[in-house]
Amino acid sequence: MTRFELLQVLVGQARTNGFSFRRWYVSKLGRQWTGPQEALETLAAERRYYALLFSHEFASHFWRAGEQMMFQVPTQTFTRVMADGSVKVVNRKGYTRRSAREDVWRYHLKEMAAADEPLRYIRRFVRVAEELDEGEDQAQAG
Repeated sequence: MTRFELLQVLVGQARTNGFSFRRWYVSKLGRQWTGPQEALETLAAERRYYALLFSHEFASHFWRAGEQMMFQVPTQTFTRVMADGSVKVVNRKGYTRRSAREDVWRYHLKEMAAADEPLRYIRRFVRVAEELDEGEDQAQAG
């Protein structure tokens, strides 16, 4: 999935929850509205997508308060010191998590700001058709 396609899906999901992309684009970026395609291309090409991702208006619509959300927690590997002093490598499989906090968007903005790649962080909350197909294929194979 390209950056443009990801931004398209993110804005679409936020618009479904009441986000006015056109109003945000004109007021926050101070640019003239020529259409959604051109606006998304500008965000993707000029790396202005950070303004969108960290906008409170966008975040509050993308992660709606009190709405239960599902997202993927990636596979993790870390070391842990055991009670006997030995060090053990722990491998945790990825899993789907559900969240229903009132201030969920504030929490995710903090987490996204701390992440190395904000787009990769927010990508976990987008379920696209190809992933659903892959999940079904893996379930049938297993």
